[in-house]
Amino acid sequence: MSARALFVSLDEPTVLARCDKADVSISTIERLPQGGVRFVCTSVDGATVMKKKLKSHLLPDTVARQAYRPAAPTW
Repeated sequence: MSARALFVSLDEPTVLARCDKADVSISTIERLPQGGVRFVCTSVDGATVMKKKLKSHLLPDTVARQAYRPAAPTW
């Protein structure tokens, strides 16, 4: 797992609002099939802040993710 990636049991709007409130920027966010989201902070320091703030909502990094790439090339 990347030091900047977090898996949480919250929905996307909640994560975006909490990161915005903490002044932590996100480079990507994706929904997880079982619920919750995976997001990647733009800095390790931001990820450390959010780990502390979302401690009770953290999921293990072994949670299944959805396929992110298109099935066929886009060109």
